[in-house]
Amino acid sequence: MSLNNIIPTAGKMLISEPFLKDLYFRRSVVMLAEHNEEGSFGLVLNKPIESRLNDIIEGFDNFNPRLYLGGPVQTDALFFIHKFGKLIEGSLPVQGDLSWGGKIDQIKELMGSGVISEDDIRFFIGYAGWSADQLNQELERNSWIVSESDMQKLMEHDASEMWEKALDEVGGKFREWKNYPSDPIMN
Repeated sequence: MSLNNIIPTAGKMLISEPFLKDLYFRRSVVMLAEHNEEGSFGLVLNKPIESRLNDIIEGFDNFNPRLYLGGPVQTDALFFIHKFGKLIEGSLPVQGDLSWGGKIDQIKELMGSGVISEDDIRFFIGYAGWSADQLNQELERNSWIVSESDMQKLMEHDASEMWEKALDEVGGKFREWKNYPSDPIMN
């Protein structure tokens, strides 16, 4: 169970505790796309990288959005979330209009025709994954809080502000976390 007693499920967010040292997850916001007895799958929403989409894949002419580091697993693969689940075959719903995955050729077509803009989709290299019961153990160690916040609204903020904004959404004692220094020795 998480610090705020919300149970992790697909469509919820994980917000890292302020002193988590892991490079991938330090002050991160993770969208949970799957969570079941076999394990969990998510994408870190607030870790942009220098590379752009056209640096790693061809065929996205006139469309070159920023890439994000989705997590430490399968960093040689591309993942994406978008607002077009009903239009894109193979998409899986996450929360509200937000879906993940689907046929990349349909994404290219919709981008080429101007139906999808950079505000409608986000691309990730790698993903965050937990084996069976691993995430529950991390929750017991208070590494994460679980949030029911509106991910789409949260993603409208700059990635550098997302962790703080997510804490504001959760509220209560967790708002104080954003004032903690990255290194507790600096307190």
